[in-house]
Amino acid sequence: MPAVPAAVLSVRVSASERALLEAAAEQARTNLSDFVRRRALEAAETDLLDRRVVTIPAKDWAKFEAWASAPAKEVPALRKLARSRPVWQK
Repeated sequence: MPAVPAAVLSVRVSASERALLEAAAEQARTNLSDFVRRRALEAAETDLLDRRVVTIPAKDWAKFEAWASAPAKEVPALRKLARSRPVWQK
């Protein structure tokens, strides 16, 4: 697989912020760039997954309405699970 060129992202931080990031990177046994990149990506994924507003394009609205209005499907495995006692109560 060919190597993908990395794009540079520049971020301005104060001296105390940089010291904190460097200490955290050292504790994580990685370099500053890898630490900041990994943590920034984790934060971005979390922010995107925590979205509270979902936008449905107008062209897909009828399909969404049909899905939302359809009767619930019977899932035998879920019915069995609902009848079982939780592990912490056994």
